[in-house]
Amino acid sequence: MSRTPRYLVGASALGVLALGLTACGPSVGATESDAAEVDYSSIEPAESISFWSNHPGGSMELEKEFIAGFTEETGIEVELVTAGANYEEVSQKFQTAQNSEDIGTMVVVSDATWFTNYANGSLLPVDDVMEAAGNDVSTYQQTLYDDYLYEDQHYGVPYSRSTTVFYYNKDHYAQAGLPDKAPETWEEFRANAEKLKEAGVAQSPFTFPPANDYPAWVLNNIIWGYGGGWSDEWDMSAMTSPETVEGVTFAQDLVQDGLANVSSGTMSDDFAAGATSMMIGSTGSLGGITEAADFEVGVGFLPAGPVESEKIVPTGGAGIGISAKASPEEQLAAAEFLAYLTNSENTATFSENTGYVPVRTDADMSAVYEQNPNFQVAVDQLNTKTRTQDYGRVLLPGGDLAIATALQEILTTDVDVTERLQAAQDEMTSLYENDLQPILEG
Repeated sequence: MSRTPRYLVGASALGVLALGLTACGPSVGATESDAAEVDYSSIEPAESISFWSNHPGGSMELEKEFIAGFTEETGIEVELVTAGANYEEVSQKFQTAQNSEDIGTMVVVSDATWFTNYANGSLLPVDDVMEAAGNDVSTYQQTLYDDYLYEDQHYGVPYSRSTTVFYYNKDHYAQAGLPDKAPETWEEFRANAEKLKEAGVAQSPFTFPPANDYPAWVLNNIIWGYGGGWSDEWDMSAMTSPETVEGVTFAQDLVQDGLANVSSGTMSDDFAAGATSMMIGSTGSLGGITEAADFEVGVGFLPAGPVESEKIVPTGGAGIGISAKASPEEQLAAAEFLAYLTNSENTATFSENTGYVPVRTDADMSAVYEQNPNFQVAVDQLNTKTRTQDYGRVLLPGGDLAIATALQEILTTDVDVTERLQAAQDEMTSLYENDLQPILEG
């Protein structure tokens, strides 16, 4: 799918946010207060609700099957609405709908769109209603569930989730005399890249994504491994910390030394075509890459950095939120549906058919692992190495765009890393202090 809409949203999200607050009226505090007053134990769930989705991973037919099973079990009807072609379009439609009565009871929200909806007062904190619906949230993969956590409340449950993993071309590794395993550290990675370059087995040993394909997400692993970050909560000064500068400089040096390039298209296409020997990509690409490649695909954990080896893997993808404008009866019915949709059996089915990781720790994935052992690597890494992302990238509207634009310039030119990151930091600080902070504190 096209990545461009994300950046259009990034540039205009604060305007949409401000417009929604002006038109709809509720503040963040009002949403939390209203939710706290609802005694869900005293009400009956609604007979019908709606689910706004973009059907991630081509999951429309799966979603229909899950809905049919839920309706048969509970009698509650769920209208499935195609609300956009991607996460950003769904979010835009949901925000626009705040001015009308035509709004989904549940909505797919991505790692980079849910917070705009939260700040606009559009999402219900789900903790109480999930408990009332009997949803045992303790079996959600904790990092995935906490991606929707802000000020001690969750504003969604995980659904179509992914992480990044390390991909390598086993044929190229063999030709370069490298062992059949992913590099454990970035130091080992560089040594591998040098041998691959010497062997001349590909156009480039490694590929970074272009600005419109989430480079800040892919480079999270490097900067976290160096002890840096894109922000420390709302403090953007982490962008120019010595650790972040060192990590980004390492990436720039790889390109300058001919050990990496920046894709002119899509990394996964370059890798599957054999144009590059290594890449960091989404677990959601595993099935497509395996099918498209005419070589054996190797998969491993992301490399550790010189400072940090644990909690160095970012998560991605989307969850599902419940509308704050829905009636308590609809909210309870929605919570019951979400408990069913993401239960251990259904998340395993969803994972097997889409390539997203299971969101429950008790999901039985043995059949999937037997068919594709590489997928177990992704899930094992999810359970041991992931962490929630930095506010500056996923919660600040326009933040991801600012970082991606800086990284594109850094990775394709010899621009001074510190100066370019400082410019991005200044832009992000301005976005927060002038636009978002007054809304959050208002």
